Amino acid sequence: MTEAAETQINVQILGKSPQYLMELSQSMSLGLSQEEMIMLQNYFEGIGRNPTDVEMQAMAQAWSEHCCYKSSKFYLRKYFGGLEKHDAILAMEDDAGVVAFDDDYAYVLKMESHNHPSAIEPYGGAATGVGGIIRDVLCMGAQPVALVDSIYFGEVWADEWKEKTLHPRFILNSVVGGIRDYGNRVGLPNVAGSVDFDRSFNHSPLVNAGCIGIVRKDGIIRSFVSKPGDIFVLAGGRTGRDGIHGVNFASANLQEKSGKNKSVVQLGNPIVKEPLIHAVLEACDVHIVDGMKDLGGGGLSSSVGEMCLSGGVAAEIDLEKVLLKEPAMLPWEIWISESQERMLMAIDPLNLPELSRIFEKWDIEFSVIGKIVEGNNLVIRHNGLTVLDLDLDFLTSGPVYCRNFEIPDRKIIDYVLPAENFNLKELLMKFLSNPENCARFNITRQYDHTVRGSTVIRPLSGKPNHETHSDAAIIKPVEQSNRGLAITAGSRYDMVAVDPLAGTLATMTEAYLNILATGSMPNSVVDCINLGNPEDPIIMGQLVQISSAISEFCRKLALPVVAGNVSLYNQYSGADIKPVPNIMMVGITPDVAHAVSTDFKKAGSSIYIIGRESSSLGGSRLLKFLGLESSSVPWFDMEELAAISGPFVRAAGTGLILAAHDISSGGLIQALLEMSFGSGIGFTVDLSEISPARTIEKLFSEGGERILIEVSQENDERFRELLDGIQITRIGSTNENSITITDLQMPVLDGTVEEFREAWVHGLDNYI
Repeated sequence: MTEAAETQINVQILGKSPQYLMELSQSMSLGLSQEEMIMLQNYFEGIGRNPTDVEMQAMAQAWSEHCCYKSSKFYLRKYFGGLEKHDAILAMEDDAGVVAFDDDYAYVLKMESHNHPSAIEPYGGAATGVGGIIRDVLCMGAQPVALVDSIYFGEVWADEWKEKTLHPRFILNSVVGGIRDYGNRVGLPNVAGSVDFDRSFNHSPLVNAGCIGIVRKDGIIRSFVSKPGDIFVLAGGRTGRDGIHGVNFASANLQEKSGKNKSVVQLGNPIVKEPLIHAVLEACDVHIVDGMKDLGGGGLSSSVGEMCLSGGVAAEIDLEKVLLKEPAMLPWEIWISESQERMLMAIDPLNLPELSRIFEKWDIEFSVIGKIVEGNNLVIRHNGLTVLDLDLDFLTSGPVYCRNFEIPDRKIIDYVLPAENFNLKELLMKFLSNPENCARFNITRQYDHTVRGSTVIRPLSGKPNHETHSDAAIIKPVEQSNRGLAITAGSRYDMVAVDPLAGTLATMTEAYLNILATGSMPNSVVDCINLGNPEDPIIMGQLVQISSAISEFCRKLALPVVAGNVSLYNQYSGADIKPVPNIMMVGITPDVAHAVSTDFKKAGSSIYIIGRESSSLGGSRLLKFLGLESSSVPWFDMEELAAISGPFVRAAGTGLILAAHDISSGGLIQALLEMSFGSGIGFTVDLSEISPARTIEKLFSEGGERILIEVSQENDERFRELLDGIQITRIGSTNENSITITDLQMPVLDGTVEEFREAWVHGLDNYI
C-alpha cells in the first residue's frame, strides 16, 4: 500500500507553446522531442482534457527508442519482415524466439543490450542485463539452460585517464563481476560469447547478454493475453524507485554528467530469481498460465500495455495492490518502475488457489493487481481514483520514423604494408600479447561453464590448465537425447567500421563457421545491433547496410532471424561507437558424441584448410595492430559456405575430423597457434600452395570461408572423398611440440608451442 496523497495530478499541455512543451519534457525527464510532445498535445485536445502525470510518464516510456524502436522499426520491417521461418515456431513475435529442437522440444533464445546502464554503473548494469535476458526466456515457459555475453570495452591499457567518465579498466572489471556474480548465483552456465577492445568504446561500453532455454512444444507460453475475465498476477521482487526512467535514459546520448543518472539503473537480485524460476516453471507445468511477460524496460507500463494490445483486449489495474519496497510511492512511479525480478502472469481466477500454493512453496511474494476486460482503453486506478485512461493502440504503438540515411563514398587509398624485412617472430609475440588478440582466460574462468552438467564443449577446450578457445559451445539440453545445441556470439566490428555491408557479412560468416566447426548445422539467428546517434544520416546508413546484409545472408543460407535488439544513441559528447552488429547464432548438433573441439589431438595428423583462400588484409587485426587503415574488406562467398556445410557436418558425424577451427580474427597463424595451445601439440606447415600472395598476407588475412582441420593421415583419402567438389588444401602436419612454418622453401617461423602460448596467455594479466 502507498501513503501518497490521493489526488489526481493533471499536466497542463493544452494550448501551450512548443517551447513550453519541450521544457516540460526536460523537466519531467520524459525524453520526448518537441514534435512528439505536440503529437501528445493534439491527442489530448482531441479527447478534450489534459493528461495526468501517470499518462505523461506512460506515454514517454512507451514512445522511447528503447521500447518502440521508432528510428529502426521501418527498416527492420523492410529487411526482416519477409524472411522465412524455416524451423522457427515463433520469430519476432514474443519476448524471445522459439525454434524446433526435436519432435517434442523447442529451444528459446534471445539477446539484448544493456549498454547505457553499464556505462554509469557497470556492475549493476551488467548484472541486470543478465537477469533481464533470463526472464525473457523464462516468460516463454522455458527452463533457462545457458548464458552468453558479448562485451566491448575501451582502452583498458591506458595508465592515465583524465576523462570525466569511468576508466575502461574499472568498467571491464565491474562488468565482468556483474555477469559472473549474477550467472553463478542463479546457477546457469555461461558458455559462449566474446570480449573486444577499441578506443571507440572508451566512454560507451557495450554489454550484450543472451540466454538459451528449453521447453516442451506443448508448454510454450505466449507474451499476450486474450481472455477477458483473467486476472493479472504480479510475482517476484517488490516494486521500488530503482530503474525509474531507465528506458528514457537508454534512448538518449550519454553526456559528461551521466553519473548523476545512477538511479535509473535497476537493482538485480539473483537470490530471488532462482526460486522465482522454479515457481514460474511449476505453474507452467500445471498449465494454469494463460499469458506471461517479464517486467524489464518499461516496467508495468510496457508489460501490461503490450500484452493487452497484442491480444486485442484491455485491462483495469489497481496500483495500490502492487507490493512496494518503500512507502509513499507516487502512482506514476509505481507504473513505470523497472525494478527487477518481477513476472506478470495472466491466469483464470479459478486457478488462483493453485498458483498461491506454488508461490508459497517457493516463498515468492505475489499480488493480484487487475483484470483483463474487453475494450480498447487501458484504465489504471490508485485507491479508486482513475489516473490513466488511454487508448491502447495510441499508448503502445509509438511513432515510426523513416529517417534519412547516407552511405559514404569509399576511400580510394588502401593499406600499404611495410617491407618484409622485420622479425616475424618478434612481431608475432607482441601481436599475441596485445589485449585485442590474447587469451580471454582471465575473464572466462570467472564464469561457471559446467553448472547443470549439460555442457559438452566448454568455452575453453583442451587439456586442463592448458586450454584454448572454442569456436562455439555445445550443450545437451534434454537428458534423454544425445542431440545438442551449438552456441556462438560476436562481431567483426573493425570490418563493419570499414564497410558495414561486407563487414556484417564477415560477422555472419564467422558465426556460421564457428557453429560448423563443431560439427553442427547452423539453425537460427538473433541480432543485437549497437549503433551511435540515429539522427545522423551516416549512422542510419550503417543500420540500413547492416540490416540488408543480415537479411541477405539469412535468405541465402536458409536461416530464420527469430529475435533481435537495436541499441541506439551509443554516443558520448558527439563521438559514436564503431557499428557493432553482434550476432548470436545457434546450431543443431546431431550427436554430441561426435562434437568437434578446436585443440589438436595427436602428433602425425594431416592439417587441411577447407575453403578458398583470401589474401586481403582489409579490416584485419594485423593492420589495426600496425596502426594502418584500410578502405575495403574481403568479400564473403555465401554459396561456397552453403556448399561446405552439408559435407562438413557429415564428415564430422563419421568421427574423421579430430579438430577444427575457423580462420577469422588473427588469420591463419592465430588459428594454427590456438589449435596448438589447447594440447601442446605443434605443427609443421608449408604456405606455398595456399596462394601467390605475400607471406604476411597468407598468415594474417581474415577473409574467405575457411576452416582448419586435423585428420589422421590414415583417413586422408576417405576425408577427401567425403568433401569431393570442395576446395581443400593440405598445408602440413602436427608434431610433438614445435612450430615450423616455411613458404616457397624459405623459413618463416620457428619456435616451441609453449613460448608462443606464454605470450598469448598473459596479455590481460595487468588489466583484470
